[in-house]
Amino acid sequence: MTSKDASTKKRGTFAWALWDWAEQPYPTIMQTFIFPVYLAGAVAGPGDQPDSMLGVATALAGFVLALIAPVLGRRSDDNGRRKFWLMFNTYLLVIIMVASFFVKPSPEFFILGLVLYGAGSVIQESALINYYAMLKSVTTEKNIGRVSGYAWGLGYAGGIVLLAISLVGFIMAEVPWFGIGTADSVNIRAVFLFSAVWTLVFSIPLMLRVPEIAKKPNARKETILQSYKSIWAQLKSLRAQAPETLKFLISSAIYRDGLAGVFTFGAVLGSLAFGFSQTEIIIFGIAANVVSGIGAVIGGRLDDVFGSRSIIIFSLAGLIVAGSSVFFFYDYGVATYWIGGLALCLFVGPAQASSRTFVSRFTPHGREGEVFGLYQFTGRAISFLSGTFWALSITFANTVLGLKDATIWGIWGLMIILIVGLFLLTRVHPRPTVLESN
Repeated sequence: MTSKDASTKKRGTFAWALWDWAEQPYPTIMQTFIFPVYLAGAVAGPGDQPDSMLGVATALAGFVLALIAPVLGRRSDDNGRRKFWLMFNTYLLVIIMVASFFVKPSPEFFILGLVLYGAGSVIQESALINYYAMLKSVTTEKNIGRVSGYAWGLGYAGGIVLLAISLVGFIMAEVPWFGIGTADSVNIRAVFLFSAVWTLVFSIPLMLRVPEIAKKPNARKETILQSYKSIWAQLKSLRAQAPETLKFLISSAIYRDGLAGVFTFGAVLGSLAFGFSQTEIIIFGIAANVVSGIGAVIGGRLDDVFGSRSIIIFSLAGLIVAGSSVFFFYDYGVATYWIGGLALCLFVGPAQASSRTFVSRFTPHGREGEVFGLYQFTGRAISFLSGTFWALSITFANTVLGLKDATIWGIWGLMIILIVGLFLLTRVHPRPTVLESN
């Protein structure tokens, strides 16, 4: 590789990592901290049941993604349109964030808000299939873990900046930026426009710097139906080429749902079990992003030294210890949530980053999109686990143990999922052999 080629690839690597920063408004603003809270608190009417309806929208989005994910990545692999579909989905997210500005604080806009919330979830997860599939093409064997961890940390940093700007400039400001006022919650809705501009601007480097993959010479046109009919044959060939990768997809689906549960129910735990206010939860969210980002960057560097599986195992063990500590030291109050909660966040980042690194390392060349499609599919297929075990643990404490304030017991549901995922991960070879296709 010439020095010019190396410089071009380095710029492409940074541009790829910057997309994690670019798309961060969606998970941070639109999925977690602001848009769903706005829908539930300002838009929904008295009989709309926003908590359950948001759950329904999430479940429907997961069902749709589970249906389409297995074929999306493979079709982009075959047709040489990996970057095209990433950018297409990126700008669909921009459109959805702009459209969210027009969801006014009135019950007649509640269904529109739910549709945008669910559709955005499907589009974002679809974009991640092709984004993850690019990782191998912008890295080398020596730096793939570091780059993945750095990009994940960059995403967390973006979340910190976004939340800070949203709070200081729009939500908590007596006079919101640009003199927009607060009538009809326009200051909160303006955050959605700001998020759209953020994603639009910071996704440009990837579009310009990362080259598109080549179309496979033997690729043939096929309908969506034909793509679905080919899935079983693809799974059998993947098992023959990379059996450990297939085993990893199964184990990671379980523990990744546990990781998702830590974030999903973390705010609920802070609010109901430890009495945090909405503002305190957002402040904790900023601190959580800082710690998670640091963990992801450090974990990424160690990944290249010790291997992806070792980092994931260490992180899951740390999560189990930290989560158990939150339960056992619950009586110490707010300090337990801050210390134990941030300890959980420290291990979440490297577990997430190293998971995609492991898949990238041990996926057959040319099948990256296909495998990451399966990665998203398997995760969605069992995404009911964390919610189910969370609820069952609390129900057990309420009905069997007779406890009234049993929210803290929900953490055991998440710990069980992480323990099972960890056990299955130990059955996966740390450095599996991948056979080249004939």
